[in-house]
Order: sequence, then structure tokens, then C-alpha cells
Amino acid sequence: MKDPLEAAALQIIKAIGEDPSREGLAKTPGRVARALREITSGYGADIGQVFNGAFFKADYREMVIVKDIAFYSLCEHHMLPFFGKAHVAYIPNGRLVGLSKLPRLVETFARRLQIQERLTEEVAGTLFKVLKPRGVGVVMEAEHLCVSMRGVKNETAFATTSSMLGVFRTDSRVRQEFLDLIKK
Repeated sequence: MKDPLEAAALQIIKAIGEDPSREGLAKTPGRVARALREITSGYGADIGQVFNGAFFKADYREMVIVKDIAFYSLCEHHMLPFFGKAHVAYIPNGRLVGLSKLPRLVETFARRLQIQERLTEEVAGTLFKVLKPRGVGVVMEAEHLCVSMRGVKNETAFATTSSMLGVFRTDSRVRQEFLDLIKK
């Protein structure tokens, strides 16, 4: 077996006491390797390509929000999935970005071994750095299978994280408007 991910998956199957040659598992190491490459494809992503030059001059000065962005990631502590929704907002400073770029940015950072706190900050910080808006706000809500399936086994716990930059941090009215607009 030349693929190190495939070989590692085979070893895991053996280590848990399964027979990797049985019908249902015979092709599993290859499937696991392909799945892990897809789930962690964010490592190879180029942030410049994520935005792909989709910046537009505009005098629009109000908050832009894309909410309920579904994301899936792997917890770096247990390599178990966590998933949920991201809400991303910014207040332009003479430039807009294509709306589809916000979900792409979330996906790029989510497709890595992650912790939700860092994921939230990476999305906010990158948007703030690249777009140079007056402010950025990001809130992420997620269910972590490492909490619900193992350990404490709490099936109803959700984690919420936020990152507020620029006027979202310094002006409580801007922050509150964002939080009010993303409520269900």
C-alpha cells in the first residue's frame, strides 16, 4: 500500500479488532483516505483564489451579512466532526466582496483540523485583512461529536464563538445590530 493515509486506515481497522479483509471493509482504507483528503482540503487552499478578485468599488456603508453558512470540520483533539452554521458580517469601507466568497472563506478554514475558536478568528481576521472594511463580525454555532458521542456524551450542547473586529468591537450598537439580525 503506497498511500500513507490508506495504510494508516488499514492499521486502525486492525487495531480496533476488525478483519480488514471482510467484504464490508475491504475497500474502506481507500475510502477513508479519499474522505480525509476532501475533509482537509483547506490546507492546500490559496486565500487569493478563494476571493478570486471579486472586489467591487461601492459607496454602500451599511452592514452586509451572510448568515446560516453551513460548515463541517474536524476537531483537532479527537479528529471527530463538528458542524454548524456561521454568520459573517462586515461594514464596507469603499469596497464590497462577492457574497459567495464569504461561504467559500468559511469552508476553506473549516476544511482543516480545527478548534472552533481559531476557525472563528481565522475567518474574521482574513476578511478584515483582505477587504479592509470598517469592521467584521463572525459568530459560529456548532455541535461537536467529541462532546455528544464520547466523554460527557451531552447530545444537546452547542458551542458558540464570536470574533468582532473594527467597529464591531468598538461600537456596542454595531455589535448589537449584528447580533439582533442573526437571531432566528
